[in-house]
Amino acid sequence: MLSATQFARLLGDWRSREADYLALAGAVHRLVLDGRVPPGVRLPAEREAALVLGASRTTVTAAYRRLRESGFLTSRQGAGSWTSVPDGHRIGSSGLWSDAGADEDVLDLSCAALPAPPQLADAAREAVEELPRFANGSGYTPTGLAPLRAAVAERYTARGLPTSPEQIMITTGAQQAFDLTLRLLLSPGEPALVEVPTYANALVALTAHRARVAGYGLPGTGWDGDELIATLRQVRPRVAYLLPDFHNPTGHLMPAETRERLAAAAHPVGADLVVDETFAELSLTGEDMPLPLAAFDRHSRVITLGGMSKAYWGGLRIGWIRAAGPVIQRLAALRVGADMGSPVLEQLVAGRLVARAEEIIPAQRATLLSRRDALVAALRAECPDWRFTVPTGGMSMWVELDAPVSTALAAAAEGRGVRVAAGPRFGLDGLMERFVRLPYTLPEAQLVDVVRRLRLARADVDAGGPARTQSALEIVA
Repeated sequence: MLSATQFARLLGDWRSREADYLALAGAVHRLVLDGRVPPGVRLPAEREAALVLGASRTTVTAAYRRLRESGFLTSRQGAGSWTSVPDGHRIGSSGLWSDAGADEDVLDLSCAALPAPPQLADAAREAVEELPRFANGSGYTPTGLAPLRAAVAERYTARGLPTSPEQIMITTGAQQAFDLTLRLLLSPGEPALVEVPTYANALVALTAHRARVAGYGLPGTGWDGDELIATLRQVRPRVAYLLPDFHNPTGHLMPAETRERLAAAAHPVGADLVVDETFAELSLTGEDMPLPLAAFDRHSRVITLGGMSKAYWGGLRIGWIRAAGPVIQRLAALRVGADMGSPVLEQLVAGRLVARAEEIIPAQRATLLSRRDALVAALRAECPDWRFTVPTGGMSMWVELDAPVSTALAAAAEGRGVRVAAGPRFGLDGLMERFVRLPYTLPEAQLVDVVRRLRLARADVDAGGPARTQSALEIVA
């Protein structure tokens, strides 16, 4: 359930030139459409919402009625109202979209991920052959299969962070790793600190756990160590979620000095640092990588998350948590009430792929480097007024537009056959309208075409012409 305070924070400055009830309904629509409030979340009661929003109850009642009529809200007398998925819409990796139009005609940049590497088929065959060796047991592995835990631990050790298998827990994707960590560390109403912008689904998870989310504004050049430490001391969060390795969405890489200072500052304020390293192996320039943030941890305050989805394949739902042994045991006990462990066959496939890391990862890096350069060249040629920093790793660029039109651009781009995630999805309070995330994961020719279509969509926004698709507000009205 969203508290009234969280509801108001997510809505931000929701009023517009429309009637207040239409503006409010449109703002809630946008929260659901771009994934910041997923389906099935209970909204505050009308009286509570009216009080915190400074609106009349009549306004909130009319807005909720509009949402029910459009299929974005389901209500039950005496029980409340929940966000829902209307007919003709589907849930994607970055929110909802309409079924109108064939997916094969859409160039989808809403998700930063590559196709599976060619080694997947061999890894899957070998895993099936290996499966009988594990079939005599129950198949329930709350901490994960021992061989995969050892392989992941070895990768950390090779990066300069000595790690034993007892410090690794295998999860069903990095997102589950984050959810389990929040369940262990964070109680409803406790403060959490995130970089702004940050990974969109992390914000969704924090909202679901009813955290009080505070933001550290990440400068365009990367972290300001002094300001970050000052923010940590001021907020005193129970949990701080960080992406130091080719940050999603900006692509920044945190310097070693800032990592060391941050790890030292966490303990005195009582904060646990949850460090997302899903992009850590995707350096594109051959630069020396800083040590993992956990290498500077002296008080078991750092919990590291990783997974197969970025460096290997998103369809292989295998992630992991690296933490102190006792923390892993507490997480495993907590996990038993959820799913008892990740699928054995997928863990075996993951182990086979990790064993081939020295051939898979360099090829993924080469692919991403070529595609990044193609996207950079196309943006400079087609959209010279858009600004960005060329990332040295990861999978996406954080592009500053020439005006605060990100949400409108994303809607117009859909009409041009391009799906992108608007900037507000990565920020707090509906901000980041000047930015859009552009992953460089499609083939080079498609990325060039994407930029051309985005240029046309940007013109559509200014013209308000027929090529623009329905916005959330128009669906309501």
